Amino acid sequence: MNPFLEKLTGMAPLTDQVIATDILVAAKAEIKNYAVAITETSTPEIRNVLTKQLEDAISFHEQIANYMIENGFYYPKDAAKQLQLDMETAQKALNIAQD
Repeated sequence: MNPFLEKLTGMAPLTDQVIATDILVAAKAEIKNYAVAITETSTPEIRNVLTKQLEDAISFHEQIANYMIENGFYYPKDAAKQLQLDMETAQKALNIAQD
């Protein structure tokens, strides 16, 4: 995001985390949707195409999750730490809304 817009919206400290989280949530939904679609196919050819797309979606999910872990945005192995981060992020969002 443009630094001026970040300052204007008050989202500078949250921008990367918010964007990465949105991408992670979308990647998870994509994986679920491909899995469901695979179970609904009637031909091996379509199943093979969807399986390849599912594998690609899983790989992308891994990449975005690793990015978030490396940057301290996501703690999938530590529920207490993730909850604390989520609470801090929610409080920041509330503070932005009040300003």
